[in-house]
Amino acid sequence: QVQLVESGGGLVQAGDSLRLSCAASGRTLKGSDMAWFRQVPGKAREFVAGIRWSCLGTRYTDSVNGRFTISRDNARNTVYLQMNSLKPEDKAIYYCAADVSQRWAVKLSAEPMYDYWGQGTQVTVSS
Repeated sequence: QVQLVESGGGLVQAGDSLRLSCAASGRTLKGSDMAWFRQVPGKAREFVAGIRWSCLGTRYTDSVNGRFTISRDNARNTVYLQMNSLKPEDKAIYYCAADVSQRWAVKLSAEPMYDYWGQGTQVTVSS
């Protein structure tokens, strides 16, 4: 059984940075695409960033492009989300997701591709 555990969330001011981590256990995720999603109460979960298993491709939603960077350390079975220049609208619960079944969908943003999810970590940005 795969477990994903996010950490690194917190309360920051607008313009600050945070780095989220997602540590996987139970099996290696070297061959799995990974992603970060976020959700605010009353809204659908939103794709934020994704990274191919090979590290040769990344994708970002427009609102975070240029501010957020997704990366992974396959040796540590961990994926990261570096968030810079945070804005109040970035406030959400951030979830890590893994394509454990290795469906390798055409689009990294395809939520149905991801079959394992973390419990989420809260990010709050004050203005």
